[in-house]
Amino acid sequence: MPPGTSGHRAEVPDDTTPDAQLPPHVLVLFGATGDLAKRKLFPGLYALAAAGRLPEQYAVIGSGRHSPGTDDEFRQQVRDGLTDSVEEYDEQVLDDLVARVSFQTSNADDGADLAAAVTKAEDGMGDDVRRLVYLSVPPSAMEDMVAMLGREGIVERARLVVEKPFGLDLESSRSLDAALKDVVDEEQVFRIDHFLGKEAVQNILALRFANGLFEPAWDRRSVASVQIDVPEDLGLEGRAAFYESTGALRDMVSTHLSQLLGFVALEDPGSLDERAVRDAKAALFADLRPFDPDRVVFGQYDGYRDEDDVEDESDVETFVALEAFVDNDRWQDVPFYLRTGKALAEGRRTITLRFRTPESPLLAGDPGRNELVLELTDDAVISIDVRAKKPGPDMRLTEATFHLDLGDEDPAEPLEAYERLLLDVLRGDQTFFTRADEVDRLWQVCQPVLDARPAVHPYEQGSWGPQAALDLPAGGWRLGG
Repeated sequence: MPPGTSGHRAEVPDDTTPDAQLPPHVLVLFGATGDLAKRKLFPGLYALAAAGRLPEQYAVIGSGRHSPGTDDEFRQQVRDGLTDSVEEYDEQVLDDLVARVSFQTSNADDGADLAAAVTKAEDGMGDDVRRLVYLSVPPSAMEDMVAMLGREGIVERARLVVEKPFGLDLESSRSLDAALKDVVDEEQVFRIDHFLGKEAVQNILALRFANGLFEPAWDRRSVASVQIDVPEDLGLEGRAAFYESTGALRDMVSTHLSQLLGFVALEDPGSLDERAVRDAKAALFADLRPFDPDRVVFGQYDGYRDEDDVEDESDVETFVALEAFVDNDRWQDVPFYLRTGKALAEGRRTITLRFRTPESPLLAGDPGRNELVLELTDDAVISIDVRAKKPGPDMRLTEATFHLDLGDEDPAEPLEAYERLLLDVLRGDQTFFTRADEVDRLWQVCQPVLDARPAVHPYEQGSWGPQAALDLPAGGWRLGG
């Protein structure tokens, strides 16, 4: 079944008005005792509750194969996690959130008790009650869990949040999409990519399309290359088993980095309507040339094979750098360089547009960098490296930098990525979630590299990766180059 088509479908919620009072909700969190729930999901729910952004009536049901104990013991576990992760918390808000939490075991073979718990939680909430089902499970378990949700009727009136990776290659992604469409409609599926919930990523659209300074220069006539660089200084942090089944290309390139490329390079969508934005991104991905394995560098940090749950002769890549091209009028022949990896020199999220050097002979000397740099931190950090006259009697060039700082002008606190995206799911807004056709096309783009895997180069922990990757962009990388 092609992506975007549907088989049997459950009822689709239609309450998409952001400013309307949200209807009652039952939230079902699979993986509720895991690291993601502790670090992101429950803190996100707490922040929404503290800001008054959750429905007046809601319940949270954690689920998984193994019980954490009684409901009271699970509530204490959630409370302990929140008091550790939330710097300043309101005791009353915390008490109210924790009181709404319970746990019910389930697995792909048996979800009857979970379905009964959901029905019980909905009792008295009214006819407009909705469900939010969050699936944070391994790729190997995803299809069976989706089938169980459909079999037990849990996806009725539900929005289904699916964590990456969305399959492990083109074939498995299409199989997963078919499994989803057997039980839900595309409008119910929220494929979450937390990078797209970041304020700085969304600010790319505002920076580019709301400013006459940038939009005319955002094309091949002015831009020599684009770098999308997401190095990580941390290692596996207990995720070796997951990484052995995925690797950096599947974990980061087919999702986060390609989505960032989509936002940087898309055409003006004409509006911020969810369909317009996603259509523009899908059109961009249709023009994205399949990756050339000869222009992809894989690396593996020294010591990876000594990690627990890693095969002795593993060739799984913990690092990827590659060259990509978008074959359309705006970007023809402009290289996009994507890089990510574990145990590197710094942890950053940086997008760099490197501008072409003017051909004027009037000013001599080393021109230095001429780049627009976006740091994808929680607070928007944007800088522009330009060339200016060096003080003195002669006309010589020096480097100067403009900094765009929103902090002093607008003291509003940005929403953390998962907080923002959870609120979008409750509202039914899919603008910053990934659509089925996007996923399918990105796997088409990645598949040549999976079919002809490049050699895996070793690199030292704390470095910037293999030398072959450092040599990939003309003029080097902005970070570490």
